[in-house]
Amino acid sequence: MKIFNVNLGKAIRLSNDMLALADKGDLARDDTGCGILYGIMRDSAHKLKQLAEKEISKHKKAGKWE
Repeated sequence: MKIFNVNLGKAIRLSNDMLALADKGDLARDDTGCGILYGIMRDSAHKLKQLAEKEISKHKKAGKWE
């Protein structure tokens, strides 16, 4: 697999890790500042995942996904 495709897969995994951490952190937080942090983390993870999935889709359509 080409390195740019490997990196897109890693981006998906990292965004999933960020989502899991945001969920765990939200359950354990004790103030609103942490809630803001985990909310931003969750939003960012969703955006990153969406962008990576879009790039993967483009690579597949272009025949560059191996």
